[in-house]
Formats: sequence, C-alpha cells, structure tokens
Amino acid sequence: MTLIKFEPLREMENIHSNLLRYFEDFPSFNQALRFNFFPKIDISEKEDSIHIDAEIPGVKKEDLKITLQDNILTLEGEKKKEVEEKDQNDFRSERCYGSFKRSFTLPNEVDSDKVEAKYDNGMLKVILKKVEAKKPIEKVIKLN
Repeated sequence: MTLIKFEPLREMENIHSNLLRYFEDFPSFNQALRFNFFPKIDISEKEDSIHIDAEIPGVKKEDLKITLQDNILTLEGEKKKEVEEKDQNDFRSERCYGSFKRSFTLPNEVDSDKVEAKYDNGMLKVILKKVEAKKPIEKVIKLN
C-alpha cells in the first residue's frame, strides 16, 4: 500500500483553479469574479504590540482608509481598474478590482492613541501598541 501525503491547502488551490476554469465559459460570472478584491492579511502579536500586515498591491495610498473604533480595526479601500483602450482586445484578464472592507476585533489592551500605519510598495503595516496591564490593587477594608 502506498501512502500519499495529504496537503489540504494544495487541494483547495486545485479546487479553486478548476472552478475558475469551469466558469470561464460564462462571461457574466467570470466578470463578477474579477470585481471581488480581498487583500491577504497577517495578524501577529508581540509582547508590547499587535502587528497587522496587509498585501494590497495596486491600491493608491489615497484610496485607503484605516479606522479604529471600539477596539475594531477596519481597513477599507478600492483597487481601481486602469482606463481601457477602445481598440484593445483582451485575450485574458485575471486581475481583480473593486472595493474591499475588512474588520478585526482587537483585544481590550490596545492603546488607540498609539497606532502607526505605513504603506509602501503595496504592503500596509499597522502597529498597535498595547496598554500596560493594570496591576490589581488590593485594598484592606477595616471592619467596624
């Protein structure tokens, strides 16, 4: 009996590719797929901060909006399609365009006054500093 290594992520990629290939014959569905843009996001935690890295290629800095309200960080923006030439015939178009909005609930210990955001070469980096945890104060109450 031969053992075959199961790789779930590769299987999902294969399913996704097969579905896209199947629906290429339906132009209206394929057109709808191209206008859904979902940036890839990594969130990591360090001792004193939370780091969020978002891959947003092709989006201009002025088309991004970052908000923090009630410990919910929201990233929103729009990837706009370049103006098409009228005489141009597209043989294949795989790039995605459109607006996106991603929201993440953050832990309570985030300091909303100490947030840094940098955008360079399609990578958005957001660093949220944590508030120092309050040490419990013990108060002795005298009995009467």
